[in-house]
Amino acid sequence: MEKRWVRAGKGDKEATELLAQQLNIDISLAELLVQRGIDTFDKSRDFFRPQLTHLHDPFLMKDMKLAIDRIDQALDSGEKILVYGDYDVDGTTAVALVFGFFNRIRPDTAYYIPDRHKEGYGISTTGINYAKENGFGLIIALDCGIKSADKVAYARSIGIDFIICDHHLPGQELPDAVAVLDPKRPDCPYPFKELPGCGIGYKLVQAYSRRHTLPTNRYECYLDLVMVSIAADIVPLEGENRVLAHYGLARLNTTPSPGLKALIEVSGRKGPLTLTDVVFVLAPRINAAGRMHHGNEAVKLLTSTEEQAAREQSYTIDLHNMDRRSWDQEMTAQALALLDDCEILQNRKTTVVYHESWNKGIIGIVASRLTEKYYRPTVVLTASNGLLTGSARSVTGFDLYEALCGCEDLLEQFGGHQFAAGLTMRPEHLELFSEKFERIVATSITDELLQPELRIDSDLEFNRITPKFQRILAQMEPFGPKNPAPVFMSSEVFLAGPTQVVGAKHLKLLLKQQNSVIFEGIGFGLGEYERLLQPNVPFTVCYTIEENVWKEQRRLQLNVKAIKTGRPE
Repeated sequence: MEKRWVRAGKGDKEATELLAQQLNIDISLAELLVQRGIDTFDKSRDFFRPQLTHLHDPFLMKDMKLAIDRIDQALDSGEKILVYGDYDVDGTTAVALVFGFFNRIRPDTAYYIPDRHKEGYGISTTGINYAKENGFGLIIALDCGIKSADKVAYARSIGIDFIICDHHLPGQELPDAVAVLDPKRPDCPYPFKELPGCGIGYKLVQAYSRRHTLPTNRYECYLDLVMVSIAADIVPLEGENRVLAHYGLARLNTTPSPGLKALIEVSGRKGPLTLTDVVFVLAPRINAAGRMHHGNEAVKLLTSTEEQAAREQSYTIDLHNMDRRSWDQEMTAQALALLDDCEILQNRKTTVVYHESWNKGIIGIVASRLTEKYYRPTVVLTASNGLLTGSARSVTGFDLYEALCGCEDLLEQFGGHQFAAGLTMRPEHLELFSEKFERIVATSITDELLQPELRIDSDLEFNRITPKFQRILAQMEPFGPKNPAPVFMSSEVFLAGPTQVVGAKHLKLLLKQQNSVIFEGIGFGLGEYERLLQPNVPFTVCYTIEENVWKEQRRLQLNVKAIKTGRPE
């Protein structure tokens, strides 16, 4: 689907010029900073030189003192603690962090990950009963629990306390837990609201360490896990998340935990990893454990302390990922066939598809694939324990969670955020849900939101792409939500050599402007432009600038996002 080219606002011209002068940088780079709200020298210093001291006091989080008091009580009295978490990347990294930390203090600390296929998302009665049967008096729940008031009440009725560490939006009723740590609860004064679940776990162990004057390396050693969760959970890369991701990525590339080190090795990835590598190389493998077998497999890897054991576990995880790919391809093909065969579904502004035999662990991936293909809010469902369970994905700018709230009367359970959610419903409600979801979306979404957008940050001439320009640009990493990799636009571009289609449909090309140096470019999925681009005929390109590493040689490369023959409007 062709993208809309949208230029970002230039921001305050005076602030941009002053910042360029103060930092001694190209005006285009200053423009990028101002667009991101970094419009003063002090803000720029914090942005380019993030410090762990910039992190907020964990005791600013509502109920943090109550949480640490209850953990102290458990540890002082010999009460057993169970660390409970979701089966995705955020949940398993959070469990690995909090379990790893407290297991060093009390070796009888244990962890529990629900079975995705048998128990579903979040806190389960089965998990609570497991805690009761095995003598656990306190459960620390991570990346889940904020909407589990009934389960927490049941646990309390049989003598088990909960500490909830979640980052999802709460419902109208908070669970009756000893402590509910969630910056998104309305009465929480914590300054930063967008930590992932693993980030909440990090603040918990940071608070415990401060209470007991433990050295900072007791919890900072887990920064690589926090960074993986930040990358995988697609949280905004600003504020505390930027600080944590910066230091976590540095740790991953220097002294990673044995589990992550083994996972990097089995993936075959060489050289320094970026946040993008974490999203597309490490995260799918960690997720594959819970999708194809059990999330315990991921926690076992992430808590490994011996390299050989970690290496063996990484092989198991990698096999799960191979199985995941096979299911992914088959289910996506089936889902696309369902849409191709039904003109009514094709003409809707939503996609809702169901097949009883689809793997519950893969439907989220299929939902993402369909959203990429048709670019509209999408729900993919399968049968599970007498109900239908589904994963939903949205498009940029549309609040999926709000749309699902409008269908709440047809759902047994749902949770998530603006871009992604999970849900369950009774089979007899499928058609009613499909119709109501379509109605709600169709009346609130605009045509613009149904066309993918390419946001252009700045115009740029090739001659301004110097080694200094690239060095400063690289210091803006890690890139992600709220700090995306800048997209530049250059007009009057010419081919500097023959084009070549590589792989299935990727375009390799040499680019130049008048009197400029020649840049290599790669356009993923743009192979059809090979026949449209002609020598000596100018065109316009949008691209990001990246460093390509091949056989230990580094050179700049333009990652071409879009091409237009002639000038864009």
